[in-house]
Amino acid sequence: MPTMIPRTRLDENADKIREDLQFVMDCFREVLTELGEGEIADRLPWSDDGAPTGKTTRPSRTAQSYSIAFQLLSMVEENAAVQMRRKLEAEGKLAKVSGLWQQNLERLKERGLSGEEIADVLTDVRVEPVLTAHPTEAKRATVLEHHRRMYLLLVDRENRVWTPSERKELRASMKAELERLWRTGEIYLEKPDLASERRNAIHYLRNVFPDVLPELDRRLNVAWEEMDFDPALLHRPDGRPSLRFGNWVGGDRDGHPLVTSDVTRETLGELRTNALQLLVEKLTELTRRLSLSEFLQAPPEPLSETVAVIAEDLGERGRRAVERNPDEPWRQFVNLMIARLPIEDGARVEHPAAYETPDALVDDLMFLREQLLAVDADRIARRDLDPVLRTVQTFGFHLAALDIRQNSQFHDEAVAQLMSAAGLQGERFLEWDEEQRLDFLNRELSSPRPLTHPDMELGEQAQAVLDAYREVSQYIKEYGPEGIGALIISMTRSLSDLLVVYLLARETGLTMQTEDGIVCRLPVVPLFETIDDLHNAPGILDDFLSHPMTQRSLAYLQEEHGTSQPVQQVMIGYSDSNKDGGIVSSLWNLYRGQDALADVGREHGVRVRFFHGRGGTISRGAGPTHRFINALPHSSLQGDLRLTEQGETIAQKYANRLNAAYHLELLIAGTTGATCRQRYSRKKGHPLESTLDRMAEKSRAAYQQLIHTDGFVPFFRKATPIDAIEASRIGSRPARRTGKQTIADLRAIPWVFSWSQARFYLSGWYGTGTALEWLQEEHPDAFNDVKQQNFIWSPLHYIISNVATSLATANPEIMRQYAGLVQDDDLRERVMSQIEAEYDRTRRMMERIYSGPLAEKRPNVQQYLDLRQEGLQTLHRQQIDLLKHWRHGSGSGNDEVLLKLLLTVNAIANGLGTTG
Repeated sequence: MPTMIPRTRLDENADKIREDLQFVMDCFREVLTELGEGEIADRLPWSDDGAPTGKTTRPSRTAQSYSIAFQLLSMVEENAAVQMRRKLEAEGKLAKVSGLWQQNLERLKERGLSGEEIADVLTDVRVEPVLTAHPTEAKRATVLEHHRRMYLLLVDRENRVWTPSERKELRASMKAELERLWRTGEIYLEKPDLASERRNAIHYLRNVFPDVLPELDRRLNVAWEEMDFDPALLHRPDGRPSLRFGNWVGGDRDGHPLVTSDVTRETLGELRTNALQLLVEKLTELTRRLSLSEFLQAPPEPLSETVAVIAEDLGERGRRAVERNPDEPWRQFVNLMIARLPIEDGARVEHPAAYETPDALVDDLMFLREQLLAVDADRIARRDLDPVLRTVQTFGFHLAALDIRQNSQFHDEAVAQLMSAAGLQGERFLEWDEEQRLDFLNRELSSPRPLTHPDMELGEQAQAVLDAYREVSQYIKEYGPEGIGALIISMTRSLSDLLVVYLLARETGLTMQTEDGIVCRLPVVPLFETIDDLHNAPGILDDFLSHPMTQRSLAYLQEEHGTSQPVQQVMIGYSDSNKDGGIVSSLWNLYRGQDALADVGREHGVRVRFFHGRGGTISRGAGPTHRFINALPHSSLQGDLRLTEQGETIAQKYANRLNAAYHLELLIAGTTGATCRQRYSRKKGHPLESTLDRMAEKSRAAYQQLIHTDGFVPFFRKATPIDAIEASRIGSRPARRTGKQTIADLRAIPWVFSWSQARFYLSGWYGTGTALEWLQEEHPDAFNDVKQQNFIWSPLHYIISNVATSLATANPEIMRQYAGLVQDDDLRERVMSQIEAEYDRTRRMMERIYSGPLAEKRPNVQQYLDLRQEGLQTLHRQQIDLLKHWRHGSGSGNDEVLLKLLLTVNAIANGLGTTG
């Protein structure tokens, strides 16, 4: 979806897009023509002559060309947005861009907050994006690198002092990149393995995010100075928001049998190796900069003494470190830090004087900082050393914290197998009610004695869980817990689902005995996913926080992490709640659920840290970042934001440095702004909360009625390309958890992906019209309140605006074309009549909320969609034809049809800017 551009600059932004788009598309047409692909070149969109009509004789190459064209459009739009923000910054108008530091600080200042009050909050802000590899990433790593180089060439064109020959060279370079891309192909011919997905995640963690940190600090500095706040308040290295990263690739095994204990061990090792290599690079760069000579400034005595002591402790390594730069003690100290890292020649090594933890390296950097300040080298300390310090604080020796996630049912089966191995009739565990389970688990958890020993032969599930936990336990024993995130339980339905994990942890050394009793060394995190789960969540959390082992474990973790109070992480899922009840019911129940869970935490003296499982589409929790953060319930944030970044959204947001800085700034600045507002105001209810409760019920009922219509599943399987998506090579994870052909078993990602490909976007709007129409007819005053509060009350605006975007992206004409694939006339009309009636009802009601046509009231979104419409129409027609052919075909020739079909899936995903 489009980047937020101030309305007053939309025309200017559109002109910039048109100019750059013409350049890249002219280059692409020339490349295709020169390669003898004149027919393909003539069919490209955005031509002054218009694309030829009629069927192409080469559908796969046409689809590939459109896919590339849409990628070029996305690059052009991204660059235009970056250049617009730079222009606004130069004009002193950056506060007009929603969600950035400038706007947040300006609004806080208007509320009467001082720089000192805001600075106090900055130190408590922690933002942690967690990278995942769900089957949404449809691009190969090689292709992403081609895209990055083309984007940089677009940026180079912004230089207005190029000579004509230099501009000609830029054009030639762009054409060369386009030819490489055309000859490479965009989609996986084989399913990517986990190693490929891991490399992709590590690419961003190692090569992109570290280089973004200085830009993030610069943007905060600029906005701070614009507000006339005291710059000295930001000079402390620990006086800025904390940015950390998490990772699921290699740790998330829910429905993913390929994520074995070996994969987890390899992932932890690669993350650590890359973190240490990164630190070597940053410290080596620091040595190049800290060329201060002792002949021009007398080195402080503590520096000279410390260099001598560490060099002696390191022996030969220390001697080489100080001999390298004689008479430059500041640089010598950095050499010694490099020598103390547990890595040599790019490989991890352990030696007696090596740093055991990144905290020790931070201490040394802080010491070096003091030695620079002692000779009045403040500027050098801030500009050269502080970025390295920030890198260590952000990435440590682990790069990103790896979560371990598994389904509660899998855990149940593992415990049953453990019991059977111990001679306890484990099959009974699966039959017991909650009371019987709790009785057994509480008895077991009163003792540190494990049920089994490592040499026992166990069932498949038990062996898989224990092997994974043992790898984690061994990692903690060797390196400490920093590289491990949490043990996350999908589909948490009861207290026993959580206590089971304590039992499994006890078997593998992840618990320890204290004076007060047994504790778990890692956070155990419930994941509440469906709407019913969200309703039950407060009661489950209350029981969990009341449990003695939880209380002991949270106290242990509080002491380990040095927090002011116990912290319990709770993950909430946006995807399954939406698949379960539609968008209004999902978003509102998530709001209510967070509010209730935060209250439960307060009653126990525990801060609840919410982990938001957001996907790449509105139907899976995506939406403008600043609106998402502002819509969170009061006191649910408390300076701490953890959220998933999934699949193709990683490349869309973070592939290029300035765009990555923009998106991370939205997260950090937004979290700071919301935390300040919450900290300096009292929680109070909103008069429309009860209205939203009833709208959520009405919306969910309408949505449920549709998906439970007789024959709906066969309709879904024919009217969308779900079967092609299930056969695709987009991700390593299976599309279904267990292989059953039901909606319940289908993952939310392919569910959303298939509806979006057919332009229904069903779960992004369905049911909203029914709820609003009911409200207007039965409670007209409340309807008017909703209309008036839409742009005032953030939780309401987040729901309404996301529905409006989904509705705009849906296309009734294209829906009808896909519905034509359903051969049963009665079934087709029965389901489509419901969908079309609700679509018309929702559009009519939304236009009343917005007081006019959505296209006029939301020009940013409409501009984005209008640019894509021509090319998408062609691709949808082609995909429908290929679906017919593929579904009626068989044999090896059908594999070739499937490949052509997958190319259209990829091209449409690129055009819409989203998969699942």
